Amino acid sequence: MSLTHPAGVRSFVLRAGRITSAQERALTQLWPRFGVDFTPAPFDLDLLFGRTAPRVVEVGFGNGENLSALAAAQPERDYLGIEVHRPGVGRVLLEVEKAQLTNVRVSNHDAVEVFQHQLPPDSLDEVLVLFPDPWHKKRHHKRRLLNAAFVQLVASRLKPGGVFRAATDWEPYAQEMLPTFSGCALLENLSADGAYVPRPQSRVLTRFERRGHRLGHGVRDLAFRRR
Repeated sequence: MSLTHPAGVRSFVLRAGRITSAQERALTQLWPRFGVDFTPAPFDLDLLFGRTAPRVVEVGFGNGENLSALAAAQPERDYLGIEVHRPGVGRVLLEVEKAQLTNVRVSNHDAVEVFQHQLPPDSLDEVLVLFPDPWHKKRHHKRRLLNAAFVQLVASRLKPGGVFRAATDWEPYAQEMLPTFSGCALLENLSADGAYVPRPQSRVLTRFERRGHRLGHGVRDLAFRRR
């Protein structure tokens, strides 16, 4: 059971999305090298990546556009991607293989449980949660990932000085996220005016963000630093 949502409630619903034969091959052949199975025990991150380096986690990476681009552009950093949908995991594994990336590992599990059980406290340099499902209907708001408990959990896994970044194109969710992050005593806002920050240039313009622009949605970015 998740400690950050009511009993039986998760921030996602698993859908039977189409998976290609190439993605299925990646999940079979590449998972032993780049995949991280869930076990309720903390990672040894140095052992997992085979070195000591700055560590970044992206939660809900979708098809992995941003994750693979960041890992390719910043080989000095290690990236752990967490995604529950298998087609996206298969796609990013294919990109990791194609680009010969050695600094990516992938988890196909609920991010809440990965943070609770597998990621040690004070171990991460950056966490990214980009365009999480806003669960538009009021009766579904309880499913939103970025609630106070999860923000607190993520903050506890950041090193002092580590940064928690989030983005959404759903304005009501943005207006909920800002006080939620601001209410976490472990975090301080990096915005000069105590609100949102400019879009980071390092972030790839993913299909989710492009869709938001097409629909006329503004994008809000948050960046908070672990005290």
